[in-house]
Amino acid sequence: MIAERQHGVLSLPQARDAGLSKNDVHTLRRNGTLGSPYIGVYSVRSLLDRSDPAGFLHTSVMAAQLALGPRSFAGGRTAAHLWGMRGLPPWDGHTVHMVVPGPGTRRHRPRVTLHTWEIDPEETTTLDGVIRLTDPGRTLRDTLLSVDRETAVCLMDSALNQALISEEELTPLVLANRGRKGSVRTRRWRPLADGRAESPLETRVRLACTDAGFPPTDLQHRFLDGTGRTIAVADMWWAESRLIGEADGLGPHSLPQALARDRIRQNDLQVWHPNVRIVRFTWQDLYRPGYIASVLARAAGRV
Repeated sequence: MIAERQHGVLSLPQARDAGLSKNDVHTLRRNGTLGSPYIGVYSVRSLLDRSDPAGFLHTSVMAAQLALGPRSFAGGRTAAHLWGMRGLPPWDGHTVHMVVPGPGTRRHRPRVTLHTWEIDPEETTTLDGVIRLTDPGRTLRDTLLSVDRETAVCLMDSALNQALISEEELTPLVLANRGRKGSVRTRRWRPLADGRAESPLETRVRLACTDAGFPPTDLQHRFLDGTGRTIAVADMWWAESRLIGEADGLGPHSLPQALARDRIRQNDLQVWHPNVRIVRFTWQDLYRPGYIASVLARAAGRV
């Protein structure tokens, strides 16, 4: 079925190609089988699952793509969500960012933010064989211009960590935005990116530590036992202070299994690295950067 391949939506011409007459479509709309997110675009309600944000995002993008025509594709924040780049606020469940290159494009469409960026065909691709979108590099370029520093670094870290782009590609991508609004500040943020960060929380804590004057010595630092076996991997490591920084919050450590693993790891660390200390930073700590600074200053013996 066409709608199944297209995340639950199809256009009127596709419905006709499938053997439905205009009257059939009207009947299916009246009895609730079909919805109509846009004129000439229909959703098969039995195929939709609003409880699945990722799936419904695909549906919403596909519907907008059918409404806007063959030159349209997802871009910016929406493409970043589709690629799984982490660091943005969750999708609001309504609005999608779409690109229709060229001047004179209508900008006012319900639930769609339209952009008219000129994008080379080589900078677009498809997802699931049906959704058109900007490739990861172009997606990152466009999205960085509209976010704050912390979000931008999270996106760069995430794209690097997932190998959506390479370290060698990142600087040219940032420089390619020269002349666009917001490009100057994003060039300043480029040196802050580090693909070793495994979550937006790690990135944000690292930035807070750096801002406080305590940049980590290393990320994802491995601790070994006497046989060379890895017994722990630290999110952040300050060698001079012999301090491990964990940025996984309280949630993972509240589970019994995680608590047991944590105790084993800490016991191993005490045996093989007795002078190492561990501090934990949560999302809540980001709202009080003075606390992060004070913890690190005490560990460094500066207070």
